[in-house]
Amino acid sequence: MIIKEIKAKTILSASKIYDWVINPYVGCQHACSYCYARFMKRFTGHKEPWGDFVDVKINAADLLLVEITKKKRGRVWVSGVCDPYQPLEEKYKLTRQCLEILAQNNWPVIIQTRSPLVLRDIDILKEMQDLEVGLSITTADEAIKKLFEPNAPSIKDRIKVLDELHKASIKTYAMVAPMLPGADGLSEPLKGKIDYLLIDRMNYHYADWVYRKNGLEDKLTDDFFNETRQKLDFV
Repeated sequence: MIIKEIKAKTILSASKIYDWVINPYVGCQHACSYCYARFMKRFTGHKEPWGDFVDVKINAADLLLVEITKKKRGRVWVSGVCDPYQPLEEKYKLTRQCLEILAQNNWPVIIQTRSPLVLRDIDILKEMQDLEVGLSITTADEAIKKLFEPNAPSIKDRIKVLDELHKASIKTYAMVAPMLPGADGLSEPLKGKIDYLLIDRMNYHYADWVYRKNGLEDKLTDDFFNETRQKLDFV
């Protein structure tokens, strides 16, 4: 893992999905095989394989303190092209620092992660007036999870996080994207732990080789997607 501390030029960027997005890191230690964020390499100049590098924007909080006073208040996505709670966050606390600033300024926030580390910041999350926290969960099958996202936290741990946040009266959601084999088994484990479910086919071409290597090509069909979606349509 090649880790570099860098100074970014900006941190609160316009987003096509929400109003703004904050990415405290470039790259992601989870290195999921299907991750759409791999496209970032075209702009960052990294030659290393996705998952082998992370740039740490050590001035993220300093930038946000300035930018939040100059830009129009809007919903902030944390994060879009990295996991804001990847393992390095435990050391650098960039996501926590940014959330503190957003909370102090009462900006609406939507968090998306795969990591139980988000619970570290539950003190801040409870203070936020307009907040949603989502866990990306692509399958209920740990064996499938290990094929496509071996470095990510376990499914059991992610569902437990949703349960704890939901019990703390924090609005929660699960993001099933991509819909991997075994996703239909998420229906029961997620019941009562989320406020809503997001489903997206999102079978990125980056992971096609994983499907082929493991004889799962039939799970890339429209039939698989539609059948699985029906089983998950419970919220």
